[in-house]
Amino acid sequence: MMSFEEFLPVLRNIELFPDFAEESDENRRILDLVYQNMSVKNFKKGEIIIKEGDTGDSFYILKTGKIQVLRLTPAKDEMALANLSAEQSIFFGESALIGTDTRSATVKALTDCSAFVLSSKKFLEICETEPLLGYRVVSVLARRMADTIKQTNSDKAILYQALCDEIEFVV
Repeated sequence: MMSFEEFLPVLRNIELFPDFAEESDENRRILDLVYQNMSVKNFKKGEIIIKEGDTGDSFYILKTGKIQVLRLTPAKDEMALANLSAEQSIFFGESALIGTDTRSATVKALTDCSAFVLSSKKFLEICETEPLLGYRVVSVLARRMADTIKQTNSDKAILYQALCDEIEFVV
């Protein structure tokens, strides 16, 4: 596993930890606690890292390699949403940090890859002694979830309008 000094820039680039970007002893100490509670897990090319619909309790930061994010259509066909690489500061499974999560997508290894993994149990234990971590991360998660809800509502309105336009065109 890389040293904390090597990992610190990686962690600070993760969208979940923007409030820890400022260099301070307190921020370093808290991020070091996160680092100390993470493990590294390796995945082979083609291996499913998380599966849509499964229950999960871990958060991942892609360390090396490439992944593909997939979703099932209503007809149960797999649809690729994105191909992502470690250089893009990729993380996934963040909802699991605040409790058991039903996975909303499948993440598959496109190449051999590795990821830093933090369980929700360890995250919550850290938050017991460092409530600032919990506050900041939950705040980011809440903003991300609110943005997702807004985008979903916008997408629904567009689809509804397209359906109405199609029905008018046919009639």
